[in-house]
Amino acid sequence: MFGNLFEEDFSFISNNHCEKGKKSKPRDSEPPAPRDFTNLSGIKNQGGTCYLNSLLQTLLFTPEFREALFSLGPEELGSLDNSSKPDAKVRIIPLQLQRLFAQLLLLDQQAASTTDLTESFGWNSHEEMRQHDVQELNRILFSALESSLVGTSGHDLINRLYHGIVVNQIVCRECKNISERQVKEDILEMETLVMSVRLLQSFGGKKRVDHSKVETLFCITVCLQLFKIILQSAKLRKLPPFLTISLLRFNFDFEKCERYKETSCYTFPIQINLRPFCEQTEMDDSEYMYELFSVIIHKGGCYGGHYHVYIRDVDELGNWQLKVNEPLGDTENAKVVENPLVVLKGILSEEESKQIPVDQLGQKLLEKKGVSWNKKYRKEYGALRKYLQNHPHIFQFSPDENKVGLKEKHKLPFKSDSQGQDLQSPSQKNDVQWNSEKNPTRLRASSAGCHWFDLNDSKVQPIKEKDIEKQFQGKESAYMLFYRKSQLKRPPEARGNPRYQIPEHLLNEMNAANTELQKKRAECDSANNGIDLHLHLSSCYKFHNGALHPSLTWKESVVDLTIDRRKTLGDLRQSVFQMLESWEGDMILSIAKPLPAGLHLYQILDGDELTLDGIELADGADVFVWNGKEVGGTKVMTGPDHAPVVVNVLRLAEYNEGGKGQHFTESQHVFSCSTKLGDLRRALAPLGGIILKNGSEPDKEAKNWEVFLEEDMKETVKSVGLTDGCSVLILDSHDQSFVNVSSGNLTAFTYDISWLQVKNYCRTEEEEKHVKITLLSQISSYLNYVIYLSVFPALLVTANDSCLRPVSGNGKLLSPVPEDYTVKEAELKMGSLLGLCRGKAPTSTQLFLYFIVGSDQNGSPEMEIVVEETASVKEVSLGDNWHLRRIDWCYEAGEALSQENATLKELNVCRGDTLVIAEGKLPPKVKRERLCSLVS
Repeated sequence: MFGNLFEEDFSFISNNHCEKGKKSKPRDSEPPAPRDFTNLSGIKNQGGTCYLNSLLQTLLFTPEFREALFSLGPEELGSLDNSSKPDAKVRIIPLQLQRLFAQLLLLDQQAASTTDLTESFGWNSHEEMRQHDVQELNRILFSALESSLVGTSGHDLINRLYHGIVVNQIVCRECKNISERQVKEDILEMETLVMSVRLLQSFGGKKRVDHSKVETLFCITVCLQLFKIILQSAKLRKLPPFLTISLLRFNFDFEKCERYKETSCYTFPIQINLRPFCEQTEMDDSEYMYELFSVIIHKGGCYGGHYHVYIRDVDELGNWQLKVNEPLGDTENAKVVENPLVVLKGILSEEESKQIPVDQLGQKLLEKKGVSWNKKYRKEYGALRKYLQNHPHIFQFSPDENKVGLKEKHKLPFKSDSQGQDLQSPSQKNDVQWNSEKNPTRLRASSAGCHWFDLNDSKVQPIKEKDIEKQFQGKESAYMLFYRKSQLKRPPEARGNPRYQIPEHLLNEMNAANTELQKKRAECDSANNGIDLHLHLSSCYKFHNGALHPSLTWKESVVDLTIDRRKTLGDLRQSVFQMLESWEGDMILSIAKPLPAGLHLYQILDGDELTLDGIELADGADVFVWNGKEVGGTKVMTGPDHAPVVVNVLRLAEYNEGGKGQHFTESQHVFSCSTKLGDLRRALAPLGGIILKNGSEPDKEAKNWEVFLEEDMKETVKSVGLTDGCSVLILDSHDQSFVNVSSGNLTAFTYDISWLQVKNYCRTEEEEKHVKITLLSQISSYLNYVIYLSVFPALLVTANDSCLRPVSGNGKLLSPVPEDYTVKEAELKMGSLLGLCRGKAPTSTQLFLYFIVGSDQNGSPEMEIVVEETASVKEVSLGDNWHLRRIDWCYEAGEALSQENATLKELNVCRGDTLVIAEGKLPPKVKRERLCSLVS
């Protein structure tokens, strides 16, 4: 289940480290984060490798193991550089362990990767995601290492450090005969010390690991007397330097046929004396004393969970610091901490946000104290929310009372050392206070090498020795214990020296790796903190039409500069001076912003001692370099009140203006935000007129247009809400009939306003006169004619004796427009030509028709008639010997109207149709070409 690492045949010598065709795993482009204040490195979790990480950290903090591993040089193990060579003999697993240990000790990164190591195990991504038992990993990894080191000076490394000798004894109480069996067990997972919690419970009383296992059996072979009681025990004949104890918390319930995790209390000492379990007991106590230095902890159930490890820093390689609000152990401080005010203030002081939800505060209290508010404080102090509300001078609630925080004056200050310096590590981003403690525990006389850390994958944090007591029981509890002989003393030169005993080639490799890391971090830091500025030089700009415009191309007018945002404005100014060696006089730097009208200047950058980040100078900002007064001899107004605004100015289009279907002419004008509307009107309508504003497109409804009244003329462009892209409609004096000034709206939709031309056919003496008029499609053409009759002062006819007739492209007068038709109903298009003719226009129930009398259609004149649409065919024709035929473009020949009693409306005769009134019977069909010539 553990890949190649756990197969029976260990391939400890590899000819080719990388399998053929195997893809290497992608590496992160970002450099890893540096170590935090503890100066210890964690290990990345590959998905389910927390159990491996905990065991590797335990081996790393076993100095005798790592130094024995480091003592094996390339001449014995080979080199990873040669792993791809076919004939190279490379012992992959110990080499990868050496490199990983060197990285954990020397490489300045928050967490190391075990990818290369697990690849040497032959693991795939599936194995990396599966979680296994750390005890099984411990046993098989040591077996793999022993096999890998065969033939080297380290062949006995595991045996020397972890193997002990156990003697199993059976004593018959009848004959006193003793029989024994000697066993050498790996890592001393001996039956006498591998005690399950369930078995210990059977002894009653307080469960402890320092009990030997005693059972009674029956002697059936020694004294040849059946059923004589015997005593079975195990004695330690040889003690190893390191003792490993598995607590066997995972068991199997044979009644329920299921696995379960034992969570009962299982105490174990920091120091243990093994004299009672040894065969030889004459030596000094120091020979039997062991000290706890690692506790692998499992959190969860028997089918899954998470491993992390508590480790004692024997060589004092880490920086041990604790939070100031942690209890210090003495009675007085313990009483202070028990005060809920102190506890709650301590929790809230550590929070990065000013306020947290009340429920979250209760959860953090549970995590910190191991007991809930209701269980510890409710009986004496009441509910948590009520307690917080009863101390309004300390706690501050959010308006909805769902969140709570500390009032500013009650936030805990920093503790300082004897020199008054803050002890907070610069790497801590949160406002967490730390206190360096020389004697963190009172359980031992000497503090040397007694600092404990919790190594939880990538995260490393200091803990106190008494925190181990929290792991005696529960779902999160101790799973494996690692002891070292008290006689094992570390040399003084190893204390606080992570480079101790590391081979030269690994030191050089780590030095090179740290140099590369520093280089990458510098590049990354520069990329993350560098900002690109676009410098616009005043000598390359001119000011016109309300904004700055480059005299040259944009590329030639702008200089790009990259600078660290942590530098000051003075540094930026100095950099610009160095770039522009020919600059003379004062240099003012102003924030510029490209607008539709051009470049505009806003605030001046001031305060050379301020950082660029402090003045919120953004990446990609435009900075204008000038003298602060003028550009090209023109005074430049700066600031948001003088920002230029591009306004779309619309006017009603003249005839043939604006293109097909366009009702407006459009032009763009630039005005300053401070321009008064009166000045804008004088600029756009010097002869007077009305201005309307619409923030939408010009095809919106008329209700979206707002009329600027006379009292608005004192307002500015900015105050009335005119921004870039807003449209204003200028109506000259003769267009103002479309505006209801009192309501402030147009009386029609803007697209319903059209320009038409009228030709006077009623004049007799002078040439026809053309005029252009503005009409609304909702207004009838007859009323418009009456309105604009004044444009023909010489006209002698009255409105009732005249009509409007569209004029075709060849000059033919078409059917008159009914007087109650609107412009839209008459299908009059933009720029249509109408003829003002004599005669009354037909009503909506009358038809204007063209007709031809006689069979000779080419020679007969075309005449006009107005009839009621309810007239029958017989009434329209000249008699019984006459018939009607309609010339219709839809047929090749004219359509005969044979139903004499049918009305023209029933036969779908329309206004403007041409009828032929012919004598006699119906003639044959007329060819289309003849019809075309006839109609034309």
